[in-house]
Parts: sequence; C-alpha cells; structure tokens
Amino acid sequence: MTKSKRVEAPLFRDPIYDGASDPTVIWNREEGCYYMFYTQRRSTSVQVGYSSIHGSAIGVASSTDGTGWLYRGTLPGLDFEPGHNTFWAPEILYANGEYHMYVSYITGIPTNWNYGRKILHYTADNLWKWKYRGEIPLSSGRVIDACVYEVEPGTYKMWYKDEAHGSHTFSAVSRDLYHWEVLREEIADCAHEGPNVFEFGGVKWMITDFWNGLGVYRSDDFTNWARCDKALLDVPGTRAGDGALGHHADVLVVNGEAYMFYFCHPYEQKKGEEFDGRHALTAIQATRLTTDGCGLYCNRNEEFEWRL
Repeated sequence: MTKSKRVEAPLFRDPIYDGASDPTVIWNREEGCYYMFYTQRRSTSVQVGYSSIHGSAIGVASSTDGTGWLYRGTLPGLDFEPGHNTFWAPEILYANGEYHMYVSYITGIPTNWNYGRKILHYTADNLWKWKYRGEIPLSSGRVIDACVYEVEPGTYKMWYKDEAHGSHTFSAVSRDLYHWEVLREEIADCAHEGPNVFEFGGVKWMITDFWNGLGVYRSDDFTNWARCDKALLDVPGTRAGDGALGHHADVLVVNGEAYMFYFCHPYEQKKGEEFDGRHALTAIQATRLTTDGCGLYCNRNEEFEWRL
C-alpha cells in the first residue's frame, strides 16, 4: 500500500554536532525502513582551520515513510588504521546479495586541505556490520565523492571527484564491484564535486555540486554528458532552514517519483562577513524533482507529500 505523508523542513539535523551533510538514502531490507547515511561534520566543535570538517564519522538516521528521521548513531568498526580519522560522503548500494559502501577517507584530522584523499570499499550483510575490503585505486591520490550505478546488467560504473585533475568528474567500471578499471574524465566544464547519477522519466541524469547550485547533465549512454541550461538549488529557499544554496545531493527514485536529498547552511556566511560558529551548521532538506524529458526541475519551496 502506498503511503502519503507531508515532507518536513528541515528534514533532518544531526543532534550531536549539527553538521549533517552529503546524504545518501537506501532501503534497509532487514529492518523494512529507509536509512539515511551522511557525513557527520563536527560543526559545533572547536574550529582550528578546517578541523571541524575533518574527523567526521558516518552518521545514520532511519524513517519508515520519509518523515520523522530518527538519529541512530554512527557506523562502528570502519577504522583500519589507528587514530581519529576522517570519513566523508558514503555511497551505498545493494547488489549481488550484499551491501557495498564506497566512502571517502583521510588519515587523521587535518586543519588544512593539503592531505591526500582516497575512496575505500566495505561490504556488509546488513547496514551496520561492515567489512573493510580495501582502497579503490583510481586516477590520483586526491579522490572523493563516489557514486556507483548499474549501467547495464552486471556492469557498474563509478563517478567521483578528482581534485588533482581540476576537481572534475572521472569514471571507472567494474563487473564485480571489487575490481575497478579507470576510464576517463567525463565532466570538465567547471570545478565541482558530489556527482550523482540516476534514471528518471526515461532519461539518464547526473547532478553535481558546483558551489553555486547543482549542475544538471543528461546522457544517452552514461558516458557522454550534455549540460542542461537550468541549474537546481541555485536560489535560496523559503522553508525553515532552507535559505541558502543547496549542496551535494542524492536522488531516490521510487514509485515513479524522484526525491532529492541535499544539505545547506541555514546560517550561510555572506560575502565579507566574519566567520561565526553558526555558519558551519548544516541541515538536510528534501525536494521533489520533475522533468519534461529535456531538463530537471524542482520547487524547493513546495509543500509536497512522500509517496513511498
């Protein structure tokens, strides 16, 4: 039976550090509910340089119907080396009888951006007990923000940000989700991060965060992408906690509808404004996508109901 409930704004705020960002949503087969995984930025902690963006765990929240997201804690057992380390931007999918997670990783808690980044692979029989499978060798030592999609039966493609190559989107391919072959640079029109690929309305789409809204691209083959004229979330919204640019989004397509989960800074720092601790705080929001086959559209101020 299809459920229908009104979406909340903000959808979720992390109750520990108020720094939920980079959300991804997946159906938990064992618990029969949706799980949201996210980067748990330490936004309310001491800020030494960029320290609060690092040292993050992967936060978990759950909901049976898209409303009332309950904080469940952070993923345990991800560390494979000693110390307090950094996990960002999880990508999680279910395939071949198990869950796979591809997560960005940095050793320690840097206070600047001058440290290497890598993408790690984990697998699990449920969404809590993850086994470390190793680093994915990719196009450089500064890669983050993996997105993985089954582009044809048994063939999976990964898109990710390569900071050593202009912060452009590169791709890799795998037949088993363990071994990957780097392919090529695919999006190079501007610097960006957070690629996300999905199908909706019979079209193959990619969205990216170019820090002035979300760029939208379409493709016939999951390889050659054309940018659409209209960006998403490039104008601040009017709902509670949504009055800023949208960042790093994930799209859930279910029952013929597409829902976009993103984060923003409710107290976004204005140009020329001295940094204030509130500027680091984040909120996760959701909006409904529509398409005419040529572009993607959303009205982030719309009051809508989940149809999950």
